[in-house]
Amino acid sequence: QVQLVESGGGWVQPGGSLRLACTAPTYTLDYYSIGWFRQAPGKEREGVSCNNRADGSTYVANAVKGRFTIFRDVAKNTVYLEMNDLKPEDSGVYTCTVPFYVTSATCTPGEHWSQGAQVTVSS
Repeated sequence: QVQLVESGGGWVQPGGSLRLACTAPTYTLDYYSIGWFRQAPGKEREGVSCNNRADGSTYVANAVKGRFTIFRDVAKNTVYLEMNDLKPEDSGVYTCTVPFYVTSATCTPGEHWSQGAQVTVSS
Protein backbone atom coordinates (compact mmCIF):
# COMPACT_ATOMS: atom_id res chain seq x y z
CA GLN A 1 0.00 0.00 0.00
CA VAL A 2 1.36 3.38 -1.01
CA GLN A 3 1.29 5.87 1.84
CA LEU A 4 1.01 9.43 0.60
CA VAL A 5 1.81 12.39 2.80
CA GLU A 6 0.68 15.85 1.87
CA SER A 7 1.82 19.27 3.01
CA GLY A 8 0.96 22.82 2.19
CA GLY A 9 -2.42 24.44 1.98
CA GLY A 10 -3.77 27.22 4.14
CA TRP A 11 -5.49 30.52 3.66
CA VAL A 12 -4.80 32.99 0.90
CA GLN A 13 -6.49 36.02 -0.54
CA PRO A 14 -7.92 35.93 -4.07
CA GLY A 15 -5.15 36.27 -6.60
CA GLY A 16 -2.64 34.70 -4.29
CA SER A 17 -0.59 31.53 -4.65
CA LEU A 18 -0.07 28.32 -2.73
CA ARG A 19 1.94 25.20 -3.30
CA LEU A 20 0.92 21.72 -2.21
CA ALA A 21 3.40 18.87 -1.89
CA CYS A 22 2.82 15.13 -2.00
CA THR A 23 5.47 12.65 -0.99
CA ALA A 24 5.72 8.97 -0.06
CA PRO A 25 8.00 7.98 2.81
CA THR A 26 8.57 4.42 1.63
CA TYR A 27 7.94 4.57 -2.12
CA THR A 28 9.63 6.20 -5.08
CA LEU A 29 6.97 8.47 -6.54
CA ASP A 30 8.81 8.68 -9.83
CA TYR A 31 7.52 5.17 -10.51
CA TYR A 32 3.90 6.25 -10.22
CA SER A 33 1.36 8.47 -11.86
CA ILE A 34 0.15 11.06 -9.38
CA GLY A 35 -2.97 13.15 -9.32
CA TRP A 36 -4.47 15.97 -7.33
CA PHE A 37 -8.15 16.10 -6.49
CA ARG A 38 -10.23 18.51 -4.48
CA GLN A 39 -13.58 18.57 -2.76
CA ALA A 40 -15.53 21.63 -1.73
CA PRO A 41 -18.29 21.48 0.89
CA GLY A 42 -21.46 20.04 -0.59
CA LYS A 43 -19.76 19.15 -3.85
CA GLU A 44 -18.34 15.98 -5.32
CA ARG A 45 -14.64 15.34 -5.45
CA GLU A 46 -13.15 16.50 -8.73
CA GLY A 47 -9.87 15.99 -10.49
CA VAL A 48 -7.60 19.01 -10.61
CA SER A 49 -4.43 17.84 -12.30
CA CYS A 50 -2.79 14.48 -12.87
CA ASN A 51 0.46 13.32 -14.40
CA ASN A 52 0.92 9.99 -16.16
CA ARG A 53 4.41 8.77 -15.33
CA ALA A 54 4.46 6.23 -18.17
CA ASP A 55 3.82 8.54 -21.11
CA GLY A 56 4.10 11.99 -19.56
CA SER A 57 0.55 13.03 -20.38
CA THR A 58 -1.01 15.52 -18.02
CA TYR A 59 -4.62 16.17 -17.19
CA VAL A 60 -5.60 19.65 -16.12
CA ALA A 61 -9.17 20.56 -15.25
CA ASN A 62 -10.63 23.36 -17.34
CA ALA A 63 -11.35 25.36 -14.21
CA VAL A 64 -7.66 25.62 -13.34
CA LYS A 65 -5.96 25.67 -16.72
CA GLY A 66 -3.35 28.36 -16.96
CA ARG A 67 -3.29 28.76 -13.16
CA PHE A 68 -2.33 25.39 -11.68
CA THR A 69 0.72 23.32 -12.54
CA ILE A 70 1.63 19.80 -11.47
CA PHE A 71 5.31 18.98 -11.43
CA ARG A 72 7.79 16.55 -9.90
CA ASP A 73 11.01 16.98 -8.00
CA VAL A 74 12.56 13.55 -8.36
CA ALA A 75 15.43 14.32 -6.01
CA LYS A 76 12.96 15.19 -3.26
CA ASN A 77 10.58 12.35 -4.15
CA THR A 78 7.81 14.91 -4.22
CA VAL A 79 5.03 15.91 -6.58
CA TYR A 80 3.82 19.47 -6.30
CA LEU A 81 0.71 21.36 -7.25
CA GLU A 82 1.55 25.00 -7.84
CA MET A 83 -1.59 27.10 -7.60
CA ASN A 84 -1.56 30.68 -8.83
CA ASP A 85 -4.22 33.34 -9.20
CA LEU A 86 -6.38 31.52 -6.71
CA LYS A 87 -10.10 32.18 -6.65
CA PRO A 88 -12.67 31.62 -3.92
CA GLU A 89 -14.10 28.73 -5.90
CA ASP A 90 -10.75 26.96 -5.58
CA SER A 91 -11.38 26.51 -1.86
CA GLY A 92 -11.70 22.96 -0.62
CA VAL A 93 -9.80 19.97 0.65
CA TYR A 94 -7.05 18.93 -1.71
CA THR A 95 -5.67 15.40 -1.77
CA CYS A 96 -3.13 13.53 -3.83
CA THR A 97 -3.60 10.02 -5.11
CA VAL A 98 -2.07 7.37 -7.32
CA PRO A 99 -4.66 7.42 -10.11
CA PHE A 100 -5.82 4.34 -11.91
CA TYR A 101 -5.88 6.05 -15.26
CA VAL A 102 -4.54 9.31 -16.65
CA THR A 103 -4.78 10.86 -20.07
CA SER A 104 -4.78 14.47 -21.12
CA ALA A 105 -8.57 14.32 -21.09
CA THR A 106 -9.33 12.45 -17.90
CA CYS A 107 -7.99 11.27 -14.56
CA THR A 108 -9.48 8.38 -12.61
CA PRO A 109 -8.59 8.42 -8.91
CA GLY A 110 -7.01 5.43 -7.24
CA GLU A 111 -7.37 3.79 -3.87
CA HIS A 112 -4.52 5.45 -2.00
CA TRP A 113 -4.97 9.00 -0.79
CA SER A 114 -3.06 11.53 1.21
CA GLN A 115 -4.56 12.92 4.39
CA GLY A 116 -5.86 16.07 2.66
CA ALA A 117 -5.07 19.75 3.04
CA GLN A 118 -7.52 22.60 3.37
CA VAL A 119 -7.17 25.44 0.93
CA THR A 120 -9.21 28.54 1.68
CA VAL A 121 -9.33 31.46 -0.68
CA SER A 122 -11.11 34.47 0.71
CA SER A 123 -10.70 38.13 1.38
